[in-house]
Amino acid sequence: MQFVLLGWPDEGPTLRLDYRRFAYAGKFVMSNTGKAVVVDRWDTRSVPSTEYDTGVVAAVAFNADRTDASTLWIRYVTVRADRKGETLGPRLCAFLARAARGAGYETLKIAVNNPFAYEALHKAGFAWTGETTGLAELVLERPADAPATRHTATYRAGLDRYRDRDLGDPESSFLDSRAGATPPTLVAAARPTAALSAGDGRSLSDTP
Repeated sequence: MQFVLLGWPDEGPTLRLDYRRFAYAGKFVMSNTGKAVVVDRWDTRSVPSTEYDTGVVAAVAFNADRTDASTLWIRYVTVRADRKGETLGPRLCAFLARAARGAGYETLKIAVNNPFAYEALHKAGFAWTGETTGLAELVLERPADAPATRHTATYRAGLDRYRDRDLGDPESSFLDSRAGATPPTLVAAARPTAALSAGDGRSLSDTP
């Protein structure tokens, strides 16, 4: 698999994703956000198409903070429906963090509205800031050059915010399974010892 930065927000990259297989597909057509993707050219479940970009199994859209040029906001993360559960989202976000560092960003942030995204971003080295948005999303962040310090008490407090919403399944079952848990293990790409990408940081081949 290849992790590829398609472009920064000012470069206006667009991406055509199949709305039947990707959540938020319509958001990736817009040119006002940067894009990065995971491409699997050997994917046997990819459907040939002249309408959609094929080979893409995960994507992320992002833009700079309006008031702090050193902060990059991740706006949307999507993984193809049949490829969920492979940590593609966390690995792509960790790749983006390294690319952002090379572009001069110091901090990455994301607002998440469900416990699955909360867990996935912790795997990418993010941690809850204790803040929420007006939409009741939890704001997570990490430095561009290293994973955030993840405190167990803060991690659990974030999960409790979702428990307070009386969610149905599968969210409630997932929250039950994380009762008393510690932050999840970082994906390899998010660890401080991970090898840096070569060249300009716009692409990276996946390694075990």
